[in-house]
Order: sequence, then structure tokens, then C-alpha cells
Amino acid sequence: MRKGDKGLIETFVSKKTVWRGRAVNFDVDTVRLPNGKLATREYISHPGAVGVVPFLNRDTIVMVRQYRHPVGEVTLELPAGKIDPRESILACIKRELAEETGYTARAFRPLIRYWPTPAFANEVLHLYVATGLKAGRVNTDADEFLEVVNVPFRRALEMVRRGKIRDSKTVVGLLACAV
Repeated sequence: MRKGDKGLIETFVSKKTVWRGRAVNFDVDTVRLPNGKLATREYISHPGAVGVVPFLNRDTIVMVRQYRHPVGEVTLELPAGKIDPRESILACIKRELAEETGYTARAFRPLIRYWPTPAFANEVLHLYVATGLKAGRVNTDADEFLEVVNVPFRRALEMVRRGKIRDSKTVVGLLACAV
């Protein structure tokens, strides 16, 4: 905490989970504001997720195309997924890369971790870079339909700049690799 932050901090009072889902919960917390008054904070509670920028070589990455119901479009994204209970971040990255693309990697390097939407969700996204890829068999979940595509890295960056890639983990991961 930085000096001066004390006047910004809300104090937790109580929690009510109003909906439990397979992937997320919807919680309503009561908090005490810095001025002493009570307020409610509604948010999505999420266990966290991973994403990976898999480099086939220095110029080409592996991505997935899939339909995303909330936005009603087929998106081009980095392989990613939700962290299972008691699963390590690295184990999740390896699992998601293999399930969604069929690839395994010789090396993984942490890239960045961030909150995609801290105003209404507590999800933390952990992004990694994977290198030394070896092809294998795709093994998606029963309700997951996707297409694996190899994309030149520069082309993916241009798609971000032109607004053709708008998924936050993909935008952040690609831009973080470009700097």
C-alpha cells in the first residue's frame, strides 16, 4: 500500500454469493467506505486463468479460432483456460496448450499477469510464452469447438492495431511480446 492510500481503502464487512456457476460465481459484498458508510460491491468471482503465446519459430505463433457466445463472433485468440482447483499455473498452461492446440513445449517463460476487468471481476490472468513446440493431438473439452491456426507474429500484431483481434488476453500477450 502506498502512503496516502488509507483514505481510499474499503473494509470488507460481509459476503453473499447470489449465484454459483461452473466457471464463475456472482458475489455481493458489503463494505465500509473510508467515510464510514456502508456500500455494496457486486462482482464476478473467478478462480483465475492462463494464456500462452506459443511460438513455432521466431516469426510464427499458434492461435485458436472459436465462437464466443457473449460477443456473438468467432474470435482469434491465444490458447487459454481457467485454472482448476488445486492446479498450479504452469500445469494449467501445459494442459491448455496441449488440449487446445495439440502442442507441448520445451520451455515456458512468464510474460505478464494482470486483471482483465477489476471493476467487476477478481480474475487474474497469467500469460506465458512457450517455445520449443512439438506437435501432438488436439484434445478439447466436449463443449469446445475450435480451429488451430498458425499466424505470422507481425500479422497478429497488425490485426490488433486494426481492431480485428479484441480479446484482452490476446491483445495484452501479443503487445507484451512485441516490446
